[in-house]
Amino acid sequence: MLTITAIKAFNDNYIWVLQQQPHTQVYVVDPGDASVVIDYLEANQLTLVGILLTHHHNDHTGGVTELQAYSQDRLTVYGPDNEKIEGITHPLHATAQPRFTLEYISGELQVLDVPGHTAGHIAYVIADALFCGDTLFSGGCGRLFEGTPAQMLNSLQQLAQLPADTRVYCAHEYTLSNLKFALAVNPNNCALQDYNERAIQLRRQDKATIPSTIALERAINPFLRASDTEIVDSIKQHFSDLNHANLDELGGFTLLRQWKDNF
Repeated sequence: MLTITAIKAFNDNYIWVLQQQPHTQVYVVDPGDASVVIDYLEANQLTLVGILLTHHHNDHTGGVTELQAYSQDRLTVYGPDNEKIEGITHPLHATAQPRFTLEYISGELQVLDVPGHTAGHIAYVIADALFCGDTLFSGGCGRLFEGTPAQMLNSLQQLAQLPADTRVYCAHEYTLSNLKFALAVNPNNCALQDYNERAIQLRRQDKATIPSTIALERAINPFLRASDTEIVDSIKQHFSDLNHANLDELGGFTLLRQWKDNF
């Protein structure tokens, strides 16, 4: 059985640990901080054998070189083919290598190109688990630092087409702030209201809201629902100075992301 465990890092990052029982060899996803990973490994008598990276931002990659030194350079490090990332041993291209396997982990990993947050962002799917870095968050999506709105919308639509029961392991605990914005643009969404109450209770108990699921995100995430009638009306009200005669889904998504950036 594959177990997925969160290691908290920095203020709101999650580093995900993948372990196939009964093996004690593990992989980590987006280790921005090596020290918390090493502490977890030693406390649980585990051996790190590999790293999966989604994109080049330092809060996702900052621990790679220290973990390589700790493991005496025996790590396989997978990630996007990007010169900004040090230590990658296996650069990945979703078009050239859409699937691969990991030692000690059963089943194939699927690689998805999901640019938008960064130009070379990738995501991984294994069994019913999605590791999407900073592309899709629960109730939101990543800021557009290098990509275009069209790229991000396409990436999110690709993720939304995954099976409904796919668990969404994003890299940050941003849920409550995302839901505050979602309720501002989609206030009459009952599923969103209910989820917001559950998320508030979880955070009051210092519990993670992650993983979410694709089914839940389809129901409550405004960035997956930019053509919803109430959301479109909210966008038009908020940007009342613009001409909305030809507001298509991409135009709505673009304005929605702009609104969130300044929310």
